[in-house]
Amino acid sequence: MERAQETASTEGSGPAAGKSGIALELLVHGVGGATPQDMLGDPRTVRVTGDDTAAVFRRAEDADAETRPGDYRGRPVPEAYVWCNLTSGNSARALWLLLLPFMVVNLAHWMRPTARGRARTVRFYGLLVRLAGLTLTVLLVAAACEVALDLAAWQCAGTRACAGRHSWLGFLSPEVSHDGWWSRPGRRLALAAVVPAALTGLLWYLSRRTWSAYESVQPVSHHEAPEEDSTRTSLGRPGFWYGRRLVARLRAAHTAAGLLTVAAALASAAARFDREPGGPALLDLLGRLLYAGFAATAGVTLWVVCRRGRTENRLDRRLDRHLVRRLPLAALGLLLLAAVYAGWERPGWVSAGRLPGGGTAFGSIALAQGGLVVALAVVARVLHRTHPDARAAMRGLAGPAVAMLACALGGVMSGGVSQRVSDWLDGTRASLAGPPVLLTWQSSVIPVLLLVLLALCAWLGRGTWRLRRGELAEVEADYPDERRDATRTRAIATTRAMATLTDRGPLIAAVTAATTLALGAAALAGAAFTDEAPGPAARDGQAFVHGTAQTAQALGSWLIGVGFVLFVTWGRRAYKDASARRTIGILWDVGTFWPRAAHPFAPPCYAERAVPDLTWRMATWTRSTGGRLVISGHSQGSVLAAAAAWQLNPSDRKRVALLTYGSPLERLYGRWFPAHFGPAALSSLHHEVDCWRNLYRLTDPIGGPVRLPGDCGPEVDHAPLKDPLAYGRTARHPLPAPILGHSDYQADPVFAEERERLLARLRPEVPAPRPQGEPGRSSA
Repeated sequence: MERAQETASTEGSGPAAGKSGIALELLVHGVGGATPQDMLGDPRTVRVTGDDTAAVFRRAEDADAETRPGDYRGRPVPEAYVWCNLTSGNSARALWLLLLPFMVVNLAHWMRPTARGRARTVRFYGLLVRLAGLTLTVLLVAAACEVALDLAAWQCAGTRACAGRHSWLGFLSPEVSHDGWWSRPGRRLALAAVVPAALTGLLWYLSRRTWSAYESVQPVSHHEAPEEDSTRTSLGRPGFWYGRRLVARLRAAHTAAGLLTVAAALASAAARFDREPGGPALLDLLGRLLYAGFAATAGVTLWVVCRRGRTENRLDRRLDRHLVRRLPLAALGLLLLAAVYAGWERPGWVSAGRLPGGGTAFGSIALAQGGLVVALAVVARVLHRTHPDARAAMRGLAGPAVAMLACALGGVMSGGVSQRVSDWLDGTRASLAGPPVLLTWQSSVIPVLLLVLLALCAWLGRGTWRLRRGELAEVEADYPDERRDATRTRAIATTRAMATLTDRGPLIAAVTAATTLALGAAALAGAAFTDEAPGPAARDGQAFVHGTAQTAQALGSWLIGVGFVLFVTWGRRAYKDASARRTIGILWDVGTFWPRAAHPFAPPCYAERAVPDLTWRMATWTRSTGGRLVISGHSQGSVLAAAAAWQLNPSDRKRVALLTYGSPLERLYGRWFPAHFGPAALSSLHHEVDCWRNLYRLTDPIGGPVRLPGDCGPEVDHAPLKDPLAYGRTARHPLPAPILGHSDYQADPVFAEERERLLARLRPEVPAPRPQGEPGRSSA
């Protein structure tokens, strides 16, 4: 191991390596991870650089390849970059499931349409997404306050029957504890506030811990980029993959917002009691001063969120240390003052009904989220019309749609926890008022949403069936000399038709987001005008309406309960089972590629470690050896490879060839993130690297063509690979060849052919010119 690391650290800087032009193939795996043994096809591998989180491996026999250039004249030195532990490592990653809404809203930030000359509009778009992310933090903490403060401490502990069934709440009950010290309503609330405050602290800790592990990796140093770079994507800017300052600022603001939410929930009931006629005047004054402190700190928090976005044109190493430390501490101090204020002795104060202010809080959050999504849609539409992109998902409205889905997901999680805890505490006795009416209305619209989605799935299934029938003839044309097998043909045609469902993703997201927005508005209006759950609110209506409302309410409560149980079960299994944790890691592989620009509590961006790793490896190799380098990326690995190539200096980039296969660069990233992977960005990548070839299959549901315009398209995209390699049994394939879909591209002979062509184009010292009409480059 030491010998391999020493060899890699010198990077073959000796004379032999410098003159040999030895070739290197840098393999980057995709989602789900891979072992270096599988990637290199050898059980004996050594780590040449890196650590237990992400590293570069070689076969043991290639560890000192730089000292033996003559052995590699006809083949490249293979290296494997393994990054799967960045997303599916230890059992603590199971806690990332709590951060799912935050991850989704962070994606909305990067989905803005392509725009030039609209810097202020682009900044306003980012501001709206950051504000939407802030409402999600407040919503999650408010849900924890609803469970701990309202349902447990206020309602259950204040009801003798409920407290008697749950002995652990007995010391908080006035009747059970015989008016013990903790049985006063304010003291019960102060003690229960530990739960949401601890949740906020846990979110801060997770963000702080990953911040030091991911955002601390510095990219390769190069010159600062201009403010407007019209030639390529912003992924090539010096500070794009270094977001420490913004994440630290946002973490301080969101932590303060969470603590202020707990403090406001804690002090609201006491302040309302003090304002009643005959209430204690001194406590009333103290309560008003406390709320003034809340307002001032909340104003500073909003200023921090609105004041600064991302800094990408330079490597910003500064940290706002005073702000990062003092803002959360100020909010924590206000929380402690609120606990003292609420716990003060108030004769005659008893808890009854729901905790005051809960329904108003959830209604205000829902209204703010709806307004932000609508405003975001208007801004996104303006940006899209500035620079239309026919391939952009939902005509530029993907970001607002995804932000809406993030808010809906946060609402479902909040409502599910509240409803399940209420049912657990109260059982079937109906002795508690339960969660706020709005949460019941929101759960009641879930069956309607599912009906819409079922209808959409049926429509998509019908279209897929019709497409499958058309693919039958295409499959027969692809294997003209084979003996026909109806079962085999149907299997291939079905796989091809199912693979096209990925292209329907924008339609599914659009319908889901629009339906969710409409149903959310209806739930908000119903709760505001009736102040009752749907069933009781419709009791004076027609029998059909009343029955439908009761059914929706009961079915929604059941569905949200089942969803909550499945969520907890999935998280528990992921905590204990490494294979289940790796499955969840696939979700993070796709969702956490982007830096944390909108929400600091989102799972960390693994690309802020992986992209600098790859960039450093490619830059040091090309500079020290003058050798040829092919970076070979599969699936998500192709996205990392492209991002790393953009980070190289132009002179280094011209010595690199790019081979992508099963790549979502255009099919997913180009459509959903057009500002960063749109046609102009991918075309610039094609012209800036020495050469680029892309392989895909019609049976692949993830990878696809790059679709560059004009002559660039055939230069990059190979014709669709055959899948399966053989239709029937042959001498070379005596057993039935499998339908590979998204996997095992290296098994196709075309892969080796294209890799050899890329290596042949690269010269040891000077990049080869790009010839026109090179044989075999049109479709090969």
